Amino acid sequence: MPRAFFKRYVPDHETIKSHKSLRFFGKLLHLPCLWHFSRKSVAMAVAVGLYCAMMPIPFQMVLAAAMAIMLQANLPISVALVWLTNPITMPPVYYGAYKFGAWVTSTPPHEFDFEPSLNWVLHGMTATWQPFLIGCFLLGLILAVSGYFFVYFLWRFLVLKKWRERPHR
Repeated sequence: MPRAFFKRYVPDHETIKSHKSLRFFGKLLHLPCLWHFSRKSVAMAVAVGLYCAMMPIPFQMVLAAAMAIMLQANLPISVALVWLTNPITMPPVYYGAYKFGAWVTSTPPHEFDFEPSLNWVLHGMTATWQPFLIGCFLLGLILAVSGYFFVYFLWRFLVLKKWRERPHR
């Protein structure tokens, strides 16, 4: 069943409750709805996690936790999916978001030479920040909506399949 799959790979609630960047949520982390593995809560958690993963901000995990609490999504899955954009995957994901944003806004892609410095971030991003942020926002929305419906209907399909197989045992 899908519930067993998620329970096997998601950290337990004590680990997340004790995480130092999430402690300021306090008693909100003790809400039972944040720890259930139901079709709706897991699908919403996938949507929250995918959306927050595309946001180019620090502390994406805190944003994902806040959104999971507000939307009553599964907290561990929301927080874990944020790590799809990690230091290794960020450059290609965000470059793709920039290219998508440039395509959506009909802006010709700006060629730039990246150098890992604060000066480049402050001055090199002047021509690219709008398509970049628009691309991140739109890709986040697209991934969130498609992830929600994919998990929701996949879960339903697997449960119905299990029910169909039940009388044959």
